[in-house]
Amino acid sequence: MASEKKIFRSGPYADFFCQGVSVDGALYLAGQVGMTEDGEIPDDLPAQVAQAYQNIRHVLAQFDATMDDIVDETFFVTDMDDCMAKVPEVFATREAAYGKKPEVCQTLVATPALVDPRLKVEIKVIARL
Repeated sequence: MASEKKIFRSGPYADFFCQGVSVDGALYLAGQVGMTEDGEIPDDLPAQVAQAYQNIRHVLAQFDATMDDIVDETFFVTDMDDCMAKVPEVFATREAAYGKKPEVCQTLVATPALVDPRLKVEIKVIARL
């Protein structure tokens, strides 16, 4: 039996990659960064985390999914020291995005750079549908 695959493309790089792909009851989101649709990037890590989650909610909505459907997330950060120094703020922002303390698997990865040097975080999630 063939799987039904649904994709969502958006943003300036829509010709190159999908923002989300659903297949077999799972939803895979491309990493979302702390950049608005207008290309604005806040300077502060917690503000970028908040924007990344706003972007995640937008992609989830295209598949009739919500933050409650997320089962796994991976944070990619460009400055681990800055991230660890701001853990209380980052985790408060994360809880605000979920509306509660999230019950998801989480991985934190240091990366030397993201697509724009002003970006400090990228969040990739997997959700169940």
